[in-house]
Amino acid sequence: MATRNVEEDPLEALGNLFSGGDENTDPDDPSAMTLVEHLEELRWRIFKSLIAIVVFSIVAFIFHVQLMNFLTWPLPPGSNVLAGHTGDKLVVTGVGEGFTTYLLVSLAFGFLGALPVILYQLWAFISPGLYAHEKKHAVPFIIAGLVLFVAGLALGYVVLQYPIHWLINFASDNFTTLISAGNYFTFIAYFMLAFGIVFEIPLVLTFLSIIGMITAETLTRKRAVVHVSMWIAATVLTPGADPYSPVILGAAMSFLFELSIIFIKVSQRMRERNEAAA
Repeated sequence: MATRNVEEDPLEALGNLFSGGDENTDPDDPSAMTLVEHLEELRWRIFKSLIAIVVFSIVAFIFHVQLMNFLTWPLPPGSNVLAGHTGDKLVVTGVGEGFTTYLLVSLAFGFLGALPVILYQLWAFISPGLYAHEKKHAVPFIIAGLVLFVAGLALGYVVLQYPIHWLINFASDNFTTLISAGNYFTFIAYFMLAFGIVFEIPLVLTFLSIIGMITAETLTRKRAVVHVSMWIAATVLTPGADPYSPVILGAAMSFLFELSIIFIKVSQRMRERNEAAA
């Protein structure tokens, strides 16, 4: 019996691992690359993603005034005592903090705008090493994940006004409110990010069902416990004590959970149909 050469170059061995480890792989196959070639491709994929982020960030910076008005819309009128009658301006504590804030906001919007490009570059990098049936699952997952994440951010933005109003007005009789730009944008970033992540529930549960960790029947049996747990989590994830934020987030989580069960049943039927046709 022939044995494998123990003196194999480590770079070549890792390259074979990336390309599936098949010694009979066609050398013309784009997935049959060495580790150095994979790293070179990864470098260019990252470079193209960074270029997309820079381009979208520049576009966002051009419209920084409109973006600031959009992000400060949830602030209640007169929330900053220093604003007086000139508007609800945020407070900065340093000479360059205003400019830095514009840059960070533009970068955040630039990343969101470049997200389709980033996901495409990621897909182009990993797709040569996937089997045909894995590619069938990966493309819908990427598209669904992007759509759900953006939907979560949108809902988070709509809900944002309720905790902000409650938190600002709660102690207004005893404290003077000075809302700094850094504090405000950190707050809304975490708040909206929480909604974006929560909206990935159907994707995560469907993936777990595909790899055999859960089934639609299991989720159906534990439906009551899951719903109660999600509503408790909704009260923890939303800051403030306003009644609207946890209700909206809890309702969204319950809807996404039920949607996950539907997705899992559909994916199970598709797999069964494919197995029967094979």
